[in-house]
Amino acid sequence: MTPSPASSASPDTGPVPIVPDVWQLPFPVGHVYLVRLSDGGFAAVDTGVPGSAPAILEAVHRLAGKPDALRQIVLTHSHVDHMGSAADLVAATGARVLAGAADAPAVSGTAPEPPPVLTAAEAPLLEQVQSGMAEAGTPPLKHVRVDVELHDGDILDGWPGPAHVLHVPGHTPGSTALHLPAAGVLFTGDLIGTGPDGGRVVLGPFNVDREVAVASFRRLAALPGVDTLCVPHGIPVRTGAARALAAATPETDWL
Repeated sequence: MTPSPASSASPDTGPVPIVPDVWQLPFPVGHVYLVRLSDGGFAAVDTGVPGSAPAILEAVHRLAGKPDALRQIVLTHSHVDHMGSAADLVAATGARVLAGAADAPAVSGTAPEPPPVLTAAEAPLLEQVQSGMAEAGTPPLKHVRVDVELHDGDILDGWPGPAHVLHVPGHTPGSTALHLPAAGVLFTGDLIGTGPDGGRVVLGPFNVDREVAVASFRRLAALPGVDTLCVPHGIPVRTGAARALAAATPETDWL
């Protein structure tokens, strides 16, 4: 999770196909996922750190033929490596911003970001991440208006199959996951990450309430028919996600 000093806003590669109509844009910190919508436009799940917008727009251009095909920005939560480029993307494309209702004030800047409660193992990692972003010259965060506040049980239409909204608090108060049952795809937000080889599924660090985060993790692990995990940190689990989730031990991660 340590960002490259060169630029935490530079993707490691172009858009990588995950399943039909879903691509990953890998970044050193905070991957972005692009989803083709039924109208030919695109949705972005998260936006990377500040300064990532040009790379995201270039990826949309490569996939759609024009960068302003971005229609939606779904923020899984309010941390800087997820909402960091939302304001710039909205300015460039007019895309609508969707975020969990409890995180909307932090996204818009009307309330402070609640701090994480760090374990002993998480404290040096967070310092490492923050130092790396500073060394990379990450621009200041710009807040952005939330056009649609998401709640548990909402369904996003116009996606490649209905996208079910799950409120999964613990990492932040309004953390949100998206489940596409027809495709067997789960966008986890930072509640779930993977190890260096993508084989082990772990609880994400830096939670505001670890116990609640573990309960939310277990809720996602119990979803039926999940085969692919689109994680923001680590390597996506392209197949066999249900087995990886069943084998996970979030209660003991990051201690």
